[in-house]
Amino acid sequence: MPVSDLTPHPRRSTVEHIADELRSAVMTGRLEPGEQLGEADLAAHFEVSRGPLREAMQRLVSEGILHAITNRGVFVSELTLEDVRDVYRTRSIIERGALEVVLDEGHREATTDELDEVVRRMRRAAAKGDGPAVSDADQHFHEVLVEASGSPRLIRAMRTLLVETRMCLGELRTTYTDLEAQVDEHEALRRTILEATPAKAKAALQAHLDDAVERLVAKRVDGAVEGERDGKRIKPSA
Repeated sequence: MPVSDLTPHPRRSTVEHIADELRSAVMTGRLEPGEQLGEADLAAHFEVSRGPLREAMQRLVSEGILHAITNRGVFVSELTLEDVRDVYRTRSIIERGALEVVLDEGHREATTDELDEVVRRMRRAAAKGDGPAVSDADQHFHEVLVEASGSPRLIRAMRTLLVETRMCLGELRTTYTDLEAQVDEHEALRRTILEATPAKAKAALQAHLDDAVERLVAKRVDGAVEGERDGKRIKPSA
């Protein structure tokens, strides 16, 4: 077989690497909403010229994770309450679409087996009182559901939405006062996906997401985060 027929191992480009690192930093809160990204410092950190750095940042601008202000620079986006609602509204479309594919193509059992592993991880974290780990598993639950669809476009869209979900949560990390209740809700949803009719499974997923956004909005309006009125930027409380 000629060498030209061999497929090289895929590697991330410099731009992809930088974009992934910045995306992760926003998702984990290392880069906070409203924070300005200094080109010189970041270029030195990544040991690259400003060209690939700017291209990477532009990717995140197009995803809505960063925003650029003319003559001022690039900043981590800050989300209004209407943004929060829109993130979850869009998530519901993506996740229900993925669930429809899973159910139509007979992947119900394989998917719920994967979700079971995530719920078990959530329960172990809840038993330790580790809220951030429960929150991470919560998001992974929904990511696994969408990945089970096998649709590259749904998966790409979901990954961006999960970053924005983290941005919505900010310092809250979880809106549940009882971590076990958070786990139980996901186990109930998993069982519904496994056992219920497609219509009931989709309705349960929608209700779960509706409850999530109501919890998050209520937390912010109750004063967990400052600037909680629609049309104003949400900022962490002092």
